Amino acid sequence: MSETAATIRSIAESLGERFKKGRRVLSFSEYLDLFESDPVRHSRDASRYIRDCFDHYGTTEVEQPWGTFTRWNLFDLPWEGQEDAMRRGALIGQEHVQEEIYRAISNFAREGRANRLVLLHGPNGSAKSTIVGCIMRGAEHYSHLDEGALYRFNWVFPSTKTLRGSLGFGQTSAGAAAASYAHLADDEIDAKLLVEVRDHPLFLIPVDERRKVLEKTFAASGAKDGPSEWILRGQLSHKSQQVFEALLASYQGDYAEVLKHVQVERFFISQRYRVGAVTIGPQLSVDAAERQVTMDRSLASLPASLQAVTLYEAKGELIDAAGGILEFSDLLKRPLDAFKYLQLSIETGEVQLTAQNVQLNCVMMGSANELHLDAFREHPEFASFRGRLELLRTPYLRSYVQEQAIYDTHVVPQIRRHVAPHATTVAAQFAVLTRMRKPNTDNLGRAVSNALSGLTAVEKMALYAKGQAPERLDADAQKVLRASVREIYEESNAHPVYEGRIGASPREMRVVLFDAAQSTRYACLSPLAVLEEIEDLCERKSEFEWLQIDSQAGGYHDVKAFGEALFAHLLATWEEELYASSGLVDEQQYDDLFERYVQHVSVWVKKERIRNKVTGEYEEPDPSMMSEVERLLEVQGEADEWRKQLISNIAAWAIDRPGSKVQAQIVFPHLLKRLREAVFADKRTEVARIARDIAILEREEGFGLDAHRKEQLGRVLTALRGKFGYCDACAADMVSTLMRRRYHELLS
Repeated sequence: MSETAATIRSIAESLGERFKKGRRVLSFSEYLDLFESDPVRHSRDASRYIRDCFDHYGTTEVEQPWGTFTRWNLFDLPWEGQEDAMRRGALIGQEHVQEEIYRAISNFAREGRANRLVLLHGPNGSAKSTIVGCIMRGAEHYSHLDEGALYRFNWVFPSTKTLRGSLGFGQTSAGAAAASYAHLADDEIDAKLLVEVRDHPLFLIPVDERRKVLEKTFAASGAKDGPSEWILRGQLSHKSQQVFEALLASYQGDYAEVLKHVQVERFFISQRYRVGAVTIGPQLSVDAAERQVTMDRSLASLPASLQAVTLYEAKGELIDAAGGILEFSDLLKRPLDAFKYLQLSIETGEVQLTAQNVQLNCVMMGSANELHLDAFREHPEFASFRGRLELLRTPYLRSYVQEQAIYDTHVVPQIRRHVAPHATTVAAQFAVLTRMRKPNTDNLGRAVSNALSGLTAVEKMALYAKGQAPERLDADAQKVLRASVREIYEESNAHPVYEGRIGASPREMRVVLFDAAQSTRYACLSPLAVLEEIEDLCERKSEFEWLQIDSQAGGYHDVKAFGEALFAHLLATWEEELYASSGLVDEQQYDDLFERYVQHVSVWVKKERIRNKVTGEYEEPDPSMMSEVERLLEVQGEADEWRKQLISNIAAWAIDRPGSKVQAQIVFPHLLKRLREAVFADKRTEVARIARDIAILEREEGFGLDAHRKEQLGRVLTALRGKFGYCDACAADMVSTLMRRRYHELLS
């Protein structure tokens, strides 16, 4: 046997084993045994199924400056593997929206069915479709697991080879004594009727008897919640009911004979094949229809008792979504008449067709942008729709850290050149700055209002991203601001033009990054190229609403000021990275010096002595060292008061975080930064020389530099690569720009 043939055989054996293990085809009695083993799992309606799908993948607590939130792991697509998940569209951020969706679905589960449409509304590009897409992918994967097994049933009719005589009339041969026709081979079956609406197998049990079965099995299993209304009161679809009644009449009321024709089949949710996961675009049509089955010649072999019955088969998106999720993409782009039927369908749980009412069993979700929703709110019919809609706001992200993660995961992998450090950071910061809204302090407390006074758009961006309060504020104001981030973050929620509604879309910034990557001026995707493309974008005022808003005090909506601020911040960051890579000072020395300073201040405040680690003797705290550090920190006012306040801040931090080790680097990152900047100021001329010589090394092949200097510069470039991700080309761009904008006067 060839290697290929052996591989095919191995695959065939594996698939066969998985088919049997997965219990893909069952008789009705076999399904009842499966149901009794776990009645809760095998009687879920769509809302309980989706809720359990959320629960199956678990949650993670996410801490943001504006609060702690629950993130459902489903939105990370964990079954895909990290790289594939990012490529396929895992959701970044939006934990608040995740919580609201789970709350809504949990309410549906408690109420017995999904009796409202979950409508995600927000600006274009705010991840509404991504959210629904993740839920669909989660349901698809979950349905392939034992915990997420789903079953439907079909009707099968044996051939005359299996049964002598006509099916459903009179006495049959001994062959008909089989317990079920579910496992007959294809050549032993004359006809098979698929139940396209995916009726639950338990619907074959009459409602009164079904209730007793469910109550008994649920009690035996110790289930906390009772069965849903859908499984308690649901009935067979029109076609299944007609088949059931025709067979029951043919068998003279023998229910057991009717059940022989039931073939229970496992099905799997699939977006590709539109099974339990369907997206409807804003087309102008009703989303369900029907056709007459008995006009199909392929079903001419049905028993005579059924050929005399007019059978209709439902079709369309509402039917395909049965058991799962139905998404109405851009719902409000449709004329009202195109979705008005949903009002009654959601209320009754049924959709009316010409010859039948089809029971709905799916979670309906939709998306809409704010402009269409605003127009819909003004429509006379909105009040009647409002009770059937679960409106969930989905704004743009307001943390540039999260925004950058979008670009790093969805854009960077598609760029075929090196991506320089800070290229995506600059894009993310600009996008978030355009979304910042000047705070309205009227509804905030006096302390918060005072702290917010004069807060610029750039400062607000830093506050949201990392909880950083402006250093220009005093310690008390900074503390108030950090403690009030959530209050500030939610301040505009009640306003029609809420923060995060207007601003640059990730889609627009994606184009900016791709255009910047094609720049011929830089070998890499440079942050300088990104800033140039942003400047070009801002010239197209007539195309974007966020460019038409008048600028306000504090730099809000001032796109020109944004560009200048981002460029200045980029230069400062480049200086820090070049300094850190220069080898002029060991970075650990800052931490050690500040840690030593805090220790000496602590014993000074307590009027104690400190143990010398070298001699082992107890000594007075070093006043000269403390004074030198305070000089570098530019401490204002009395040193005594400053030192006492420092220790009080440490104590307050420890009280807020019991059990956490007090580390100066964590408690006072702003002071460490200030200390680093002070030391750097003394060595700025040396750093400028390094920048000049790197530019000569890279752009002029090191002309005039001796071998020892080239070796020193090589170590700096190695550090830039290892610590920060530069290549030689973007390092040359960095130092050349620093020479023009920061260092030309130092070396002139």
